[in-house]
Amino acid sequence: MRVTTKGRYALRAVVNLAVNYKDKPISIRTIAEEEKLSPEFLEQIFFRLKKSGIISSVRGPGGGFKMDRDKSEISIKDVFDAVGEGLDLTPCVACQEKNMSTCENSDDCLTYDIWANATDQITSYFANISIEDILVKQKDKIIKALSTGDDFEIK
Repeated sequence: MRVTTKGRYALRAVVNLAVNYKDKPISIRTIAEEEKLSPEFLEQIFFRLKKSGIISSVRGPGGGFKMDRDKSEISIKDVFDAVGEGLDLTPCVACQEKNMSTCENSDDCLTYDIWANATDQITSYFANISIEDILVKQKDKIIKALSTGDDFEIK
């Protein structure tokens, strides 16, 4: 399993929205500048996050994007799922979850259960960490960054 740039950027952007803007709409360009990300790539990510109901958009002057659900209700897995980030360790596990045919050795494979169980553990781990959990755990960093007037960045 490897979390791609898309997954990492999506999580950084959602956490940035939760920390800095809460219910205030903000432009993609602002978040891209704060996080030092490509605005074009972030636009593609926001399209998927919006489609999944994690964020919403506000039109017009002062418009932009904002959180659409409470940060306690959004897990890291929700963000990864929204942008199509797979958490599967092996192709055979990914195919099984998508009801596709697995490898030709799946009936006799002695290691399939190991990969399936490991994938379940990873999936459960990310499903049980909310955006709010991240903010609580990083509270000291957030307070320090906001009190010094520094731009707060999620690495």
